[in-house]
Amino acid sequence: MASAPSARARLATAAGGARTLAREAARAAGYAARTFGSPGGLRGMAVESAWLVAHVASYPLGLIAETMQDPDHYRTDVLPPRMRSLVVSDVAAAGTPIILVHGIMDNRSVFSVFGRALRRRGFGRVHAVNYGVLTGDLRDAARELRRAVEDVRASTGAEKVHIVGHSLGGMIARYYVQRMGGDEAVDTLVTLGSPHTGTATAYLMPTPLARQLRPGSEVLTELAGPASRCRTRFLVVWSRLDEMVVPQGNARLTHPDLWVEELELRDVGHLSLPIDPRTVHWVATALARSDARTDHFTRRSRSRRATNATMRDRSSPA
Repeated sequence: MASAPSARARLATAAGGARTLAREAARAAGYAARTFGSPGGLRGMAVESAWLVAHVASYPLGLIAETMQDPDHYRTDVLPPRMRSLVVSDVAAAGTPIILVHGIMDNRSVFSVFGRALRRRGFGRVHAVNYGVLTGDLRDAARELRRAVEDVRASTGAEKVHIVGHSLGGMIARYYVQRMGGDEAVDTLVTLGSPHTGTATAYLMPTPLARQLRPGSEVLTELAGPASRCRTRFLVVWSRLDEMVVPQGNARLTHPDLWVEELELRDVGHLSLPIDPRTVHWVATALARSDARTDHFTRRSRSRRATNATMRDRSSPA
C-alpha cells in the first residue's frame, strides 16, 4: 500500500507536466500566428524560402575545402574605395583573420554572401571552415575549431582572430572560447541565431549532438557557469522570426561574466541571418571599430534593435 501515494504523486507530476506543455504550446502557437503571419513575417519567410533553394544549389561547392589566400595590402590604389578606406584607417582591423563556422548539417557555402560582403568592406583574411557533418559531440567540434584557429594564426602570423558562427557554429565557438582557453586567441565572437540557452527543436532530432542543444543539457550548463576574465567580445544577432531556435529569445546571450553586444531583428528567418544586409553592416562595423579593443575586462552589455516598421508587437514570448 505504501506505493500507492508515490504512484499518485507520479501521476500528478505527469499531469502537471502535460498541462505546462499544453500552455507552452498554445503560447508558442499564438506567437507564431502573430509573428509569422504579419506582413514582415511573410516577407521574411519568402526570403528564407528563396535563400534555401539557392543554398541547396550551392551546397556541393561548399564541400570543397577553401584555400586561404594572404592578400597584398601594400598597394591601395588597386582596391575599391570601401576596401581602401578600412585598410588606410585601420590596418589591424583589415588584417585580422575572420573564421566563419557553419551550423548543423551545413557547410561553408552558407557564408557565400557574408564572406564576399566582408571582403568588399576591406577585411582581407576571411576563411570559412568545414567541420565533420557526422560530428556527434560539440566538444569534439570545438577541439577541431581550435586546430583550425591555430592553423590560421600560424599561416598568417596573426595574434588574434575573429570568429563568426551561424547556429551550432556559434555554440561550438563559444565552447572553445569559454571552456578551452580560446579567449586568448579570439578577439571577437559573432553568433548568428545560436541557441545559447537551448532550443525546443532539438527534441525533434534524436542524436547525441542534438541532445546537447536541448535546454538544460550538460554542455549548456557548463557554458552557463563562471567565465571570469574571459577576454573575448561577443556580438549576438538573433531574430524573432527564427524558426529553428524556439523560443526565439534563447538565441540571446545573457551571462554576467561576458561582454555582449546584441542586434535584434524581427523579420529574418534562421537560414537568412548570414545574408541579411543589416546583419552584415552591423557585424562589419563592429569588427572595424578599433576602440572596442581597448579594454576587454570592462564588461558592457549593449542591445540594439533593428525593427521593421510593419511589425509593432509590443511583447512576445521570445
